[in-house]
Amino acid sequence: MKETVEGLAKLERESRQLRRLEVLIDVIFAIVIWRIFILIPRPGTSNWHWDAIGPFLSANVLTFVLVALAIVIVIIYWLQNNALFNNLDRTDSRHTAISIVQIFFLLCFLLSIRLGVVLEASAGTRAFESSTAALVGIASAWGWSYAIKNRRLVSPDLTDQEAGDLQIRFLAEPITALITIPCAFIGPWIWEVSWLSYPLIVFILKRRKKAGK
Repeated sequence: MKETVEGLAKLERESRQLRRLEVLIDVIFAIVIWRIFILIPRPGTSNWHWDAIGPFLSANVLTFVLVALAIVIVIIYWLQNNALFNNLDRTDSRHTAISIVQIFFLLCFLLSIRLGVVLEASAGTRAFESSTAALVGIASAWGWSYAIKNRRLVSPDLTDQEAGDLQIRFLAEPITALITIPCAFIGPWIWEVSWLSYPLIVFILKRRKKAGK
């Protein structure tokens, strides 16, 4: 009886910890989105010298492309994180630590975006952005692999098939980011287009999984 009560109390503590972790991660994502937005040149700043919208847009086209790509990547990782947490029943100290590592890499990704805008985009800044995006994805995939092992943290409603499908999705994102690293040294447009390889990576991983059955 005592062991049952202690087990229920532990589950309740881990469920509360999961809710707190979700709030923390949502706040960090909101801060990242806001910080990406304010990287765009705005009237009233010291570097503002345009008197028409046309010259402003043409002079900052690469900045807008970089910011748009960053927002897309952040949205993908937020949706990924949302899918992960919606299928978790609780968290523990190790999973929480992995999630905080992911938050750190997300902030490093924000730093890479800022460097790309302030220092002007180059092969180095693009490769750094790809590397930090890959680290965010690797941490996410690591957390999910830990959670689904022996179904230690996942919801009872989640099937093994659904868990495997999510694992493929989480693996495809860092793999895509890793692929873009060498593309950063080829050219800016090749690098940007290489991010579109994500659906192909998902398709290949699914085919490999089916072939392995």
